[in-house]
Amino acid sequence: DWLPIRNVINATIPAPLIPRKTRKKLYQPGASEPFRLSRSKLDNYLKCQRCFYLDRRLGIKTPSGPAFTLNIAVDELLKREFDTFRKNGKPHPLMVENSVNAVPWPDLVNHEEWRQNFTGIQHLHMSTNLELFGAVDDIWVNAQGELIVVDYKATSKAQAIQSTDDVGGWYGAYKRQLEIYVWLLRQQSDFTVSNDIYWVYANGDKTRDSFEGRLEFEMTIIKDHADDSWVEEVLGKAYECLQSDELPAPSQDCDFCKYLGAISNLG
Repeated sequence: DWLPIRNVINATIPAPLIPRKTRKKLYQPGASEPFRLSRSKLDNYLKCQRCFYLDRRLGIKTPSGPAFTLNIAVDELLKREFDTFRKNGKPHPLMVENSVNAVPWPDLVNHEEWRQNFTGIQHLHMSTNLELFGAVDDIWVNAQGELIVVDYKATSKAQAIQSTDDVGGWYGAYKRQLEIYVWLLRQQSDFTVSNDIYWVYANGDKTRDSFEGRLEFEMTIIKDHADDSWVEEVLGKAYECLQSDELPAPSQDCDFCKYLGAISNLG
């Protein structure tokens, strides 16, 4: 049940054998069916066009690390906690403490698929036939009726997390993530979306004398402003990349490309 994928690109790598079920998920130029592209895959295009092409066109994925299961647990518990205040139509105490003039959006319960991985908020970009999607953690609504995209983050840093300056090297990727969600929400015709975006940060405390089966977090909210004007242009460029039969050049900033380049120079 395995089919060879012809090596139609200018590369020295051997043509891999890919199962049929995987091949169905790869981009096929000229296909009539929309091609689903996740928010994270579009961000991968910005990080390295070569790795993006190898993944979405040829089925050669870059190695992935372990799942952040503790972070996933924090996300799930925060969703339940904010949903309690959503049902009551009241702001979470953390929102009050940080002077956020909004409440958890009550109508999110009617769009539960927006929070589900592999479903999320979806939009079919007609000119490229790419269906971009991404799953949000939360949506709030301000006094003007504008929807606000919110993401939960869990980490453990020695210093307090009080502003975007404290996020570190992940800040750019985190901001792009929310800007894509903002863009996706704006493609839904019934909503007005704010440029305000928020992160609810849970910073694990490592200073306690013992564990005792409990991890305590310092909770903060960080505000930023989204600019989603770049999303549609990058979506078009990702489409052009997928349409090509030539492998993009390696990215100078990509660790995987550097690794493969170093291996190719051996022997």
